[in-house]
Amino acid sequence: MTYGRAPSTRERLNLPKPEMLTPNTPSPPGSSPGPLESGVSNGNQNDYKPEVQSVLKDIYNTENEVQSPTKEEIETNEKNLQQSASYLGQLVFKLRYKHEKNALIVSVVRCKDLPAKDLNLGSSDPYVKLQLLPDKQHKVKTRVLRKTRNPVYDEDFTFYGIGFNQLPNITLHFVILSFDRYSRDDIIGEVFCALNSIDISQIETQQMAICREIQARSLKIRSQGRGELLVSLCWQPAANRLTVVVLKARNLPKMDVTGLADPYVKLYLLYNGQRIAKKKTHVKKRTLSPVFNESFVFDIPQGGEGLEAVSLEFLLLDWDRVTKNEIIGRLELGGTKTTNTAQHHWNEVCNSPRRQIADWHKLRE
Repeated sequence: MTYGRAPSTRERLNLPKPEMLTPNTPSPPGSSPGPLESGVSNGNQNDYKPEVQSVLKDIYNTENEVQSPTKEEIETNEKNLQQSASYLGQLVFKLRYKHEKNALIVSVVRCKDLPAKDLNLGSSDPYVKLQLLPDKQHKVKTRVLRKTRNPVYDEDFTFYGIGFNQLPNITLHFVILSFDRYSRDDIIGEVFCALNSIDISQIETQQMAICREIQARSLKIRSQGRGELLVSLCWQPAANRLTVVVLKARNLPKMDVTGLADPYVKLYLLYNGQRIAKKKTHVKKRTLSPVFNESFVFDIPQGGEGLEAVSLEFLLLDWDRVTKNEIIGRLELGGTKTTNTAQHHWNEVCNSPRRQIADWHKLRE
């Protein structure tokens, strides 16, 4: 924020400048410079009259006050910075319906102001994936455009066999991604457009252009909570083994408009804070209450005293065929980060060897 300079009190009162208040006569040749010429004070701080000193003090204080932003201005600036950090750009698309062909035509026009997924280049390699919900039967995607944050596609996708009376039941689901040659593509964000939220009579006679802000995928999880996971543990000191049974989960968040998810669990064994082994369950399709009932055995390194240096990390993810699998929530048992029911469960397992002990745990971010 830029602050304009207000006239000083001296200028408003038409007072002389400080150097005009005390004579500044050059020293005779050969003599030492005077205190004002050398810039060194001679200790006499009362050269100015008291009233002049008071005015100069007011000048200093007034100018300082003008240059200091108010609390409201600071809060506004911080809010703007937070909004810009969460801003993911916009998607522009067009809709048209052809009665003679029973076809819905969706044109992906362009994206604007996308974030940079390649920090080295300050750019992205974006493309757009589109599917029709709730059936998920029609899936298409645009071409990848390299090194741009403002891609222009102008690609038309025609979906046949859709009656006009079916349109209010359809939701367009756009996912904006950045292509990655060496790993799964990065998800930038998504846009939902329920056709019952627009005037579909317009697309019978003309093309309708729509611009929507891209939203982060994690927003839907934050508003619903992350669910709970039921796990059972058994510590066998004689064999130096820890058996983990992933039983089931409940109250998982809806990961798409269909109200379902494709969950599975990854689990890691950590020793002194380092991951040394990993396992994962099978994927359970289209459910928010998956039942896994899968058992895993971890061998504990020799040399430690029981489970003191051991901890477990569980990640519950939503499987996706095309994009990165999204983490729904996580759970830690053992270690320094364990709290509340998780800590109680872990202590009970450590103190009750050869017993299978189960408990529910809330998943966290």
